[in-house]
Amino acid sequence: MVGPHTAGWVYFDTAVARCQRVQPAMKTVTLPSGETVPALGQGTWQMAGDRSRRAEEIATLRLGLDLGLTLIDTAEMYGEGAVEELIAEALAGRRDEAFLVSKVYPHNASRQGTVAACERSLKRLQTDRLDLYLLHWRGSIPLAETIEAFVGLQKAGKIRHYGVSNFDAGDMQELWKVAGGPATATNQVLYNLARRNAEPELLPWCRKHRVPLMAYSPIEQSRLARNAKLTEFAGRHGMTPTQAALAWLLAKDGVIVIPKTGRRDRLKENLGALERPLNESQLAELDRLFPPPIGPQALEMI
Repeated sequence: MVGPHTAGWVYFDTAVARCQRVQPAMKTVTLPSGETVPALGQGTWQMAGDRSRRAEEIATLRLGLDLGLTLIDTAEMYGEGAVEELIAEALAGRRDEAFLVSKVYPHNASRQGTVAACERSLKRLQTDRLDLYLLHWRGSIPLAETIEAFVGLQKAGKIRHYGVSNFDAGDMQELWKVAGGPATATNQVLYNLARRNAEPELLPWCRKHRVPLMAYSPIEQSRLARNAKLTEFAGRHGMTPTQAALAWLLAKDGVIVIPKTGRRDRLKENLGALERPLNESQLAELDRLFPPPIGPQALEMI
């Protein structure tokens, strides 16, 4: 038997008198193109800020690749490019194993600015293409300009898919009226047990149009890991609060979850959420502990 902090389970092969570790099966989410990606990936916001942690952060990203967390999310905003450079080091010799996501600042998202920002990200990441390129949030530049640039980058082979981030239902409806808008591959938003404002309008809209949500800050920047209600719930059900928060999101169809950690032990803990799926009774209990909003709510950002 394994404890709540470990990933994978152990069984005994009596024929050869040895034990092996078996990794839990990775849940996947299907993009509009039909391509599948892991439902559990790796976030990188606030990495690369402390040189003393760099080796461990790189080792964590590499371990994530080993364990199937191949979707890695970043942005030009993260450390003003420093995180992209860290990821390049982690992916050295392994680029083809990763589904690499980055984002463009809204103020860079003009026709020419988007292309220039993408080229800078590619250089920092030491790669010839991004698997997914997102508009980080809605800015003053018309969506048509940004999407036109995305389509051009896609035709040039610089990006494989494009999408948006921090778009509410109204933004998505407007995006769908823009040429190329309905090819949007995902919408990355703040979504976790404590931040459920995406549920009344945005999540149903995205499901109707088969656009996966990508949930950032799924444990509320570690605050949910210290939440008393979630700690008590997790203890009764043989998991950690972090695993409970991630398992709640992983129970939802069409949701990609990107927790950030720069520590290998925490990454293994995150992976353990896959082997602790929540049943209907547990999900109902979490709804009581963290009630969903009643009626439409403004989408939150952090």
